Amino acid sequence: MAFQDSLGVTELSNKEIVPLELLVIADPSKSMVKHYLEIGTTYICKLNNEVVGVYILISTAPRKMEVANIAVAEKYRGKGIGKFLINDAINRSRNMGATLLEIGTGNSSLNQIGLYQKCGFRIVGVDRDFFRRNYEEKIIENGIECIDMIRLSRDL
Repeated sequence: MAFQDSLGVTELSNKEIVPLELLVIADPSKSMVKHYLEIGTTYICKLNNEVVGVYILISTAPRKMEVANIAVAEKYRGKGIGKFLINDAINRSRNMGATLLEIGTGNSSLNQIGLYQKCGFRIVGVDRDFFRRNYEEKIIENGIECIDMIRLSRDL
């Protein structure tokens, strides 16, 4: 990516506006996003002062972290920013003393499943009917109904 050197990821400060429009791309449930914001730490990725990506990192157990939400602005997709964000989450988690990083995504999120595996994550389970249990409206992605949560993890 030609502009990777211009990217920067920082923790969202109390003075900055939460990029909800990006967070709901990754998770259309505003109540779930609100929950993640309350229990996690939000990191934003900027390019020339424009927020182009975001993720939320949660400590789920001693030495275990989870990327609970990750999104890249539509016009910047396919340029390596998602991988940049995942690698940032890996490094931050490792620096916080975590030995395992987890991430989950829908069964219909084919590009995300591929990206996470390219970044060293392995599928460790399926939470059957997760999206039917936790979301009021159907989610259709890539022509597939999003029903199950695919759980992946990576040793750090």
